[in-house]
Amino acid sequence: MGTKTEDVPKPMIPLVDRPILEYQIELLKKYNINQVTMLTGYKAEKIEEYFGDGSRYGLQISYVKENQPLGTAGAVKQLEQQINEDFLVLYGDIILDIDIDSFISFHKANKGAATITAHPNDHPFDSDLIETDTNNRVTAFHSKPHKKNTYYRNLVNAGVYILSSTIFEYIPEGSCCDFGKDIFPALLKAGEPIFAYRIAEYIKDIGTIERLKEVEGDFQNGKVATLNRKNKRRAIFLDRDGVINYEVDMLQSAEELELLPGTAEAISEINKSEYLAIAVTNQPQIAKGFINEEQLEHIHARLEGELGLNRAYLDRIYYCPHHPEKGFEGERVELKIECECRKPKTGMIEKAVKEFNIDTEHSFLIGDRTVDIMAGINAGLTTILVRTGFAGKDGKYQCEADFVFENLFEAVDFILNKQESLTETATVAVTNNGESN
Repeated sequence: MGTKTEDVPKPMIPLVDRPILEYQIELLKKYNINQVTMLTGYKAEKIEEYFGDGSRYGLQISYVKENQPLGTAGAVKQLEQQINEDFLVLYGDIILDIDIDSFISFHKANKGAATITAHPNDHPFDSDLIETDTNNRVTAFHSKPHKKNTYYRNLVNAGVYILSSTIFEYIPEGSCCDFGKDIFPALLKAGEPIFAYRIAEYIKDIGTIERLKEVEGDFQNGKVATLNRKNKRRAIFLDRDGVINYEVDMLQSAEELELLPGTAEAISEINKSEYLAIAVTNQPQIAKGFINEEQLEHIHARLEGELGLNRAYLDRIYYCPHHPEKGFEGERVELKIECECRKPKTGMIEKAVKEFNIDTEHSFLIGDRTVDIMAGINAGLTTILVRTGFAGKDGKYQCEADFVFENLFEAVDFILNKQESLTETATVAVTNNGESN
């Protein structure tokens, strides 16, 4: 942060009109967290002078200053004799607005030793990544730098935790250590349950002057508060094969996956907007026995890795592993069922709506087959057909999309830059027509 930290510690750098750390205090108070301990170091007196005992915020603030740098986990170790219950940890240089109630509920339901907020970002190649199973239990940590020619799922440790007091047993006394690099891997090795709480809310660390300016802009245009899970979000649902990547008949390996031209650029534009980018894909080859879930993970790791290299990400990928028709050699009988998630049914979309609090009335689905369009219609979404992949020629359902475009980039450009003005024009036309009659 250059000269900005010559006189104050980084958490006290002004953001818009007050210190970074004050936004965290206000968020904690909003969610009725009334006891706060600040672990301080460099220019600690500046923090204590500003916040005092916390009474002017309606909470209690105490302080513990480290005499030597102890790292994120080593600093927390100092509180071992003071804490005997689950507690929340925030890094002092992040700006966030997340639904802490939902975070706490998730942690309590899973009863983990640690729950880590996690999200995709547009630079997974230089981020510490988390791997999970289908129940969001963490199975591996991949610290940067990553292995060459290896793809990982784009799920990044966002630096906000709820920890059980058992965590103290794994933090060495008086040692400089880090949660992400040292303590969480130790928990995992010991078999302690760690869960990833996946978010699409606003959370950014203030690591550079450029990022400080970016966050200031996000405050001023209302983006920070808007992305809180308590507010309904708009989403763009995307089919995978034929929309994001080239259509390959029964794609079975990561090496076969190749992004369509303009895909990453289109999804990057979604990421910059207030829309979520969510993939919903039928994967019947699992039920047919052509691939298993682990192989699909590798395929999706490549997909997310390729998008990440182009500064883009998907907020989530939902897939249906089922297939109703029997008779394939090596098929998995337990998956040969009539399910509620296989498009054109809406199970995957409904799950996303619940998990992200999505406003379906103002959301879209983009697909290349009639099965996609039918799913969008059934879910109450505005539908767009693209002329890539099957280009709507699969002929499975008799239905029409609301709009048709050549490819994903054109479709996204329409949604983000043109559809609102088109709607306004239509509204004016209807109003004028009504007046003239």
